[in-house]
Amino acid sequence: MAALALTACHGSSTASDGGGDGGVFNGLHGIAPTFTFESGPVRPVAMSPDGTRLFVANISNASLDVFTITDAGVSFSGTTYVGIDPVAVAARTNGEVWVVNQVSDSLSVVDVTTSSPHVSRTLLVGDAPSDLVFGGPGGNLAFVSTAHRGQQRSDPSIAQVPGAGDPQLTSPGVGRADVWVFDATNLGATVGGTPKAIVTLFGDTPRALAVTPDGNTVYAAIFSSGNQTMAVSSAVPCPGFATSDGGPSCTVAGVNVPGSPPGPATNHAGLAAPAVAMILKTDDGGVWRDVLGRDWTSATVFSLPDEDVFAIDATSLSPITVFSHVGTTLFNLAVNPVDGALYVSNTEARNDLRFEGPGTFADQTLQGHLAEARITVLTAGGAVAPRHLNKHIDYSLLPAPDGTIAHSLSMPLQIAVSSDGSTLYVAAFGSSKVGVFPTAAIENDSFDPVTQSAAYLDVSGGGPGGLALDEVRGRLYVTTRFDDGLSVIDLASGKEIAHLTLANPEPAIVTSGRKFLYDATTTSSNGEASCASCHLFADKDNLAWDLGNPDADPTLTPIHIKLADGAPKDINGSGGVASLHPMKGPMTTQTLRGLVNHGPMHWRGDRVSGFFGTDSHTSPPYDALLAFKNFIQAFNSLVGLGPAFSQTDMQTFADFALAIAMPPNPVRSLDNSLNATQAAGRSFFLGCDGIDAMTGEPAVCPDGGPPAMGGGHFADGITEATLGFPCQGCHVLNPSLGFFGTDGESSFEGLPQTVKIPQLRNLYDKVGMFGAPPNTLESTGNNGPTGPQMRGFGFANDGSVDTIQRFLEANVFASSEGGRVGFANGDPQRQAVEQYLLAFDSDLAPIVGQQVTLRTDNAAAVGPRIDLLIARAETPFASQILGPGATECDLVARTLVAGQAKAFWLQPDGTFLPDDGHAAVADSVLRALASTAGQEITYTCLPPGWGNNRL
Repeated sequence: MAALALTACHGSSTASDGGGDGGVFNGLHGIAPTFTFESGPVRPVAMSPDGTRLFVANISNASLDVFTITDAGVSFSGTTYVGIDPVAVAARTNGEVWVVNQVSDSLSVVDVTTSSPHVSRTLLVGDAPSDLVFGGPGGNLAFVSTAHRGQQRSDPSIAQVPGAGDPQLTSPGVGRADVWVFDATNLGATVGGTPKAIVTLFGDTPRALAVTPDGNTVYAAIFSSGNQTMAVSSAVPCPGFATSDGGPSCTVAGVNVPGSPPGPATNHAGLAAPAVAMILKTDDGGVWRDVLGRDWTSATVFSLPDEDVFAIDATSLSPITVFSHVGTTLFNLAVNPVDGALYVSNTEARNDLRFEGPGTFADQTLQGHLAEARITVLTAGGAVAPRHLNKHIDYSLLPAPDGTIAHSLSMPLQIAVSSDGSTLYVAAFGSSKVGVFPTAAIENDSFDPVTQSAAYLDVSGGGPGGLALDEVRGRLYVTTRFDDGLSVIDLASGKEIAHLTLANPEPAIVTSGRKFLYDATTTSSNGEASCASCHLFADKDNLAWDLGNPDADPTLTPIHIKLADGAPKDINGSGGVASLHPMKGPMTTQTLRGLVNHGPMHWRGDRVSGFFGTDSHTSPPYDALLAFKNFIQAFNSLVGLGPAFSQTDMQTFADFALAIAMPPNPVRSLDNSLNATQAAGRSFFLGCDGIDAMTGEPAVCPDGGPPAMGGGHFADGITEATLGFPCQGCHVLNPSLGFFGTDGESSFEGLPQTVKIPQLRNLYDKVGMFGAPPNTLESTGNNGPTGPQMRGFGFANDGSVDTIQRFLEANVFASSEGGRVGFANGDPQRQAVEQYLLAFDSDLAPIVGQQVTLRTDNAAAVGPRIDLLIARAETPFASQILGPGATECDLVARTLVAGQAKAFWLQPDGTFLPDDGHAAVADSVLRALASTAGQEITYTCLPPGWGNNRL
C-alpha cells in the first residue's frame, strides 16, 4: 500500500478541491464559525452500497464531504453544505445520502449523482436529532432519533401524523425520546416532509440507532439513560450526620426516615459540614439504598425502571422489547450480522459513591474512577451482559502505574462488526485508538486488555469517532474529531497508511483546546477518566455527584451574596456566609455550554478563587476565564492525572471552553414570540405582574421591560433586609451583557449553603422526573407516589426538585405582605412562570439553524417558511456573544445553477448577493431558480457572523 493515493512523507495529507494532494479544500464559499456547539459525532462516516465512495459528515464545516474509493486509495471528489453540526450520515442508495444535522433539527437528503453534490430536500424533525438508519419493508423507512420536543413536532403541517403534537413537557408519564419514521419513497409535500409516524419511547433523549440485517427490527438507545440513582433533598434526612452504623431514625415532615446523611460530619480540620442532600440507588430488589446500605424507600415516591435500549418492530412501528441496566450513558449500537447479538458502547457512572481528593480523611474517593468504559452485549433472549473494557486498571493505585494508559480505551463511540461476525471494532474517542476484539471474547468476557491491546489500532489526529469497514480492500476508515480528519487503516498490518485533513473553518481557540475535554491519555494517569466522563460533549450527564473533598479547606468567596443578612448561623456548616465548605454534598453536573459572561463557576461559585488567583472584580461581570482556569486542580484531585497539568494547556483549554455556545431554545416559537401563558410568566418574572412592593399599587413596566429601579413586584428598590426581589432581581436577564438568568452573583435562598445564582437557558433539558417526598423547604401537597420515571435528578443544585412548579412552591416564594411578595395568585401564576422558563431567552434566537428546501413541487408549502427566515434575518437581536448590530441570523441560500454550486447571502436591502462576484438578485429571482428541476434551493439561518465572512 506504499503508493496509496494522498499519502505523504508523514503518513498524512489534506483533501483538495480537485481531489489531488494539494492544500485543504474549502469547496464553495462556506461558513465562518465564531464559536462551537460541540455536538458529538454519532455515525459520521458511511460507504456507498457499492463500496466506491465514502461519505463523511464534517461537523466543523457543516458539510457532507465525498471521497472516491479505489484500490489505489481514497481521494476527495466533492462537498456540499448541509445543516449545522451534521453528526450522522447514511447512504440509502449509491446516489442518495441522508445527513442528520443536530443543531438545525433537520435531515439533508443529498443527491450525489450530479457533478457537484447538492441537497435535494430538507426534512424537519424534532430537537437535537442524532442518528439515522434505514429499515422496514424494502429498507425504505428512515428512522431518526430525536428529543421529545422541538418546534417541528407541533407544526400544523404534521398535525395528523401519529405521535405528533404538544410534547407535554410538564406532564408525568410522557416519554422524552422520539424516533421519527419517514417513508423515503413518499416524503410528502409539507414544508418539512411528512413523517409516517413519531414513535415515543419511555426514556430520555435517544442517541444511537441500529437495524438488523433483515431490516425488521430497529434498536434505539437512550443517551443519558441513568443508573437508577436519585437525589433526596437536604430537608428529607434527620439532622446531623450518620456514622458507619447508620445512627437513629426520625420523622421528618411526617415521613419516617432511617437517619442522617452519611458522614463524616466535618472536614479534616474539624470544621462542621453543611446539611446536604443524599444520593440513593436502587438495588436488585427495587429498594432505595444509600452508601451505607440503609433502606430509604419510605422517603421516595417513584421508581426508575432504567429502560435503556428499545427494540422497535420496523413494520408495526411499535416497541416490542426493552433492555434495562445496559449502562449509564449509551453512545452507540451495532448488530452482529451472524448471531444477532447487539453491542452497546457505553460508560457506567459511579455517582452513587462519593468524594474527590486523596480520600485520606474519609477513606474513600472517586479520583480517577468516575465512569467505566464498557461494551454491553444484548441477546434476543433478553440477556444483558456488561463488559468492562479496562479490567486491567487497579483504581486503588493513585496515580496509576506507568504503562496503564497503553492498554486503556476511553469514551467508546461508534462500533463496527465484520461481516462474518467474528471481529468488533470500537472507536475510543478519548484514546486516539480503535479497540479490536474477537466478538466471542467480548460475549464471554474472556479478553485481557493487557494482551488484547496489542491488536488496538493507533489513529493520528485524535478523537476517533466514526468507523466504516471496507472488507473488500482490507481497510478501516476512521474519522477524527480533534483535527477533523479521516484516517485510513490497513487491517492486515494494523497500521495507519493515510490521514486526510478535512476543511475546518473553526477559530484556532476551538481547534487547539478541544482535545483537553476528552483526551484521557493527556488528562489522567489511567487513560480512562477525562472531563468528558461527566461533561458529555461539553454538556451534562443528567446525574448528581457528591464531589466534596473532606481533605480540603473552605474557599472564601469575594462575590456579592444577596440576602446574606438572612442566612442562618450554621450556613455552610461553619456559619460563614462567604466561607464555602469543601464538603458540598451532591450537585448535578452543569453544562459547559454558554460559560462565557457567567463569572464564578460551580453551583456555589467556588472556582472564583484557586490556583490562578482570586477574582478581583467587585461587581458583574466577573472573570469567567479565571474561574475556568481554576479548575486546573481537578485534573489531579478528580480525574487522577498525577503530575501537575500544564498551565499553558489550561489556558488553551479555557479559551476553548468559553467558545462553546448554548444551542437555540427548541421550545420558544421560531419567530421568537411568546404565547399568552409564557408572556404572563415573563411579566411576573420581571416584576410586572402584581402589586408594586413599594407603592402598594399595580406594578407598571415600560416597554415590556423590567420595572424602573424602585418599582415593581418584589421590587429591586426594596432593600435586601426586607427580602424584596422579583425573579429578575436575582436571575438577571440582560442579553446585551450576556446575562441569561445570572450575572454571577450568589444568594441565600433558605438552603443550607450559599449558592451562585444559576443561568436558566437550558431548563427544558431537565424535564423527566415527577414526584418528590414531603420536606421542610417546600409547601406540602402533591407528594404521593408517582410511579415509574425516566430521570432521578431534576432541578435545583442537587437535582432533588422534580419540576419547576415545585421549585416555585418553595417556602421562600410563598405569598405574603398582602400580595406584595410571592405568588399571590397561586398555581396559575407559578405555571405561567414555569412555561416562560422553559422558553427562556438565550444567546441565539430560536431561528438559528433552521432550514428549508424550495423545490419545483412545494413552493406553496415552503414559501411562508422562506418568508419567516427572511423576516428573522432582518430582525435586530441583542446578544453579547454576537456583538452590536446583530440580527437573529445570517440567511444563506445554496443551489446548483447549470451544474455549478452557488451560494447567496441575504443583504440588508432584501436582495441576495451571490458568491460569484455578480450583482445581487431579488428574492423572487432567486426563488425562480428552483422552478428548474435539479436547482433546488436550500435556505439556512446561520448564527449571526457565520455567513458573511466568505461571501
